[in-house]
Parts: sequence; structure tokens; C-alpha cells
Amino acid sequence: MHNIRMVDLKTQYENIKHEVDNAIQDVIDSTAFINGPHVKDFQHNLEKYLGIDSVIPCANGTDALQIALMALNLETGDEVITPDFTFISTVEVVKLLGLKPRLVDVNPETFTIDIDKLEKAINKNTKAIVPVHLFGQCADMNAIMDIAEKHNISVVEDVAQATGAEYNFKGNWEKAGTIGHIGCTSFFPSKNLGCYGDGGALFTNDHQMDEKIRTIANHGSKVKYYHDDIGVNSRLDTLQAAILNVKLKYLNNYNQARQKAAAYYDEKLGKLEHIQTPVKDRNSSHIYHQYTLVLDSSVNRNELKEYLKEKGIPSMVYYPVPMHKQSAYVDDLKSEDKFPVSERLSEKVLSLPMHTELTTEQLEWITTSIINYFK
Repeated sequence: MHNIRMVDLKTQYENIKHEVDNAIQDVIDSTAFINGPHVKDFQHNLEKYLGIDSVIPCANGTDALQIALMALNLETGDEVITPDFTFISTVEVVKLLGLKPRLVDVNPETFTIDIDKLEKAINKNTKAIVPVHLFGQCADMNAIMDIAEKHNISVVEDVAQATGAEYNFKGNWEKAGTIGHIGCTSFFPSKNLGCYGDGGALFTNDHQMDEKIRTIANHGSKVKYYHDDIGVNSRLDTLQAAILNVKLKYLNNYNQARQKAAAYYDEKLGKLEHIQTPVKDRNSSHIYHQYTLVLDSSVNRNELKEYLKEKGIPSMVYYPVPMHKQSAYVDDLKSEDKFPVSERLSEKVLSLPMHTELTTEQLEWITTSIINYFK
């Protein structure tokens, strides 16, 4: 009856169908399918939106992270610090490059990297930090950049879930992904700024880094058939760039729609005894890529999920297994590593439907159903 989806890309498309269809047709008519003019247009428009010197489009968010680490000239055995509670790609690229991931627990309120544990994890082999702006708000970039400067460490922001969020960095509000040495994002369809396939990009204000990243993403080549570096083949498809160029115009509206839905959730669910609604960091805006509850120990998550399913309400667990419990990464752990917050979150988080097209009727049904569950 309520037709509730976790992400409603169909309705979003229908509202901009004419613009998207025209953009796609323009690419087809031009037959400029690889590195066509829409790619450069999108690059420049995103640079303007972010207030940054360089955006380098690439094939997907995982490639963006890998290329960023390649551009830092890290050596085998160098350590890269990442949060334990995140999506796999943040850690995956570290191992793919022969580097060592150093996992760190997260803040119990914001779910971003725990600053105290971050500094304690640094040693002579630490060469980079990859903070993840999880679920739509920024990690503590003031502290992270201070720590990085103190130890001469590079910072690669994973902004895949927070494109368009803002952070109060040293008194100035800056866009997420523009504060560290390199920012990386994904344009996976469900992201706040998403295309209709795979896509990604890197951000930097460093001209030399820009040149290095572009070279790596193009087979290590500045001039065709001449290869100065070991590189990869990673480019944003022209069709996807054309779609993103349309959607970028609406990104602020999309993020505001998510914030409005989150405010409704907060108002209706904020006083329930057995759940914690998202905690907002005072230095960061929150654009709610996910709206994630934390259930207390008395709540059976599976039972609540099944109850919501019976009511026609989807829900998801992001993420059921922290990185330190993934079989691929257990050998990298040190004996002193402890992750109580990540372990608790993996057992107790539950994300509710969150997208740009949620109606008041749908939100009312979702929140009333949850309230009734706890009566």
C-alpha cells in the first residue's frame, strides 16, 4: 500500500526524466563514448560545486581509493590506518597494493574513526590515514589533520557517503573530501550523488598530485603509448558523466530532502527508550546517506526487521561484520587491537529507508510502526 523502498531511484528518475533522457541521447548522437565532452563538463561543474582545484573522474569509488594510495608512492609494508567499521573497499585496496591495514575502532556516537585510538595506532611505519565520512557526516577532520601534520602522514578522505556534506575546518565551512590531501568518492546509484552504473572521482588542491593521479588513472601515461608510471585503466563513462551532470544540479535539494526526512524520524523516534537515533557532530552537517539506529541490548534486531518487513517496511544492516572479523584481514591484527564499539554496532545497528522521495505518509507509517513495536 505504501510502496516503501530503501532507495527510490525510479521516482527520482521520473522527476528528472526529460533532462536525463536528453543528456543520454546527446552522448549517443555524438558517439563520444569515452572521455567525451560531458566528462570534462561534469569535472568542471563538480570542481565549482566543491570549491576545489581538481576533480579527476574515474571508474568507481574503489578505484579512486586505490589510485589515491598509488599516487602517494607508498612502499610494501607501509601501514595505512582505516576505521574498523566501514565498507570493505576502504581496507581492500590497502591489501591489494601490498600495504598493511591498521584498523582502528570508531566513535560510539558518530561511527567515524576514534581520534584517541587513531593517534595511539601511529608508528614509524604509518604513512597514511583513510578517514571514512560514514552515513553522511564527516569524521573529526580538525583533529585528523592536526595528527597527520604532526606525524607527516598523508590523509585520503573516503567521502563516498557524504558528497555535499560540509565541515567546519579551522573556522571555515569546507565541503567533505576537500580537506585532506586527496578526497575519494563513489557515484554508485544509491549514493547521494549517484549515476546509473559505476563511477567515481578523486579530489585534490595539489597540482602535482592532480597530474600524478591523472597519469595513474590513464595506464600511467601522459602521452599516448608512453608510460611513465605503473597505472590502471579507470575512467568515468561519458553516459554516466552526462547523467551526473544533470543530478549535480539537484544535489543540494536531494540532501535537504534527506535532512527533512531525518528530522521527521528524529522527532518521532528520538524519545524511544530502546533506540539511539543518529548523533550529529556539531562541526559537520549530516546529509543522511543512511539513517541508522542503534538498538539497545534488550532489542532483538532480527525480530524487529521481520516485524518491519511484515508492515511493508524494508530495513538494512550496515555493516553486520566489522573489518577485524573478516577472514581476509584477521592476520593483520595486532594482539593489543580491541574493537568493542565496532563489535557492538555490527550487532545493533539498523538502517531505515532513506532517500529523496520519501513522503510524509510513508514516514508516518514507518515511525508509527516502530513506535507500536515498542509499546
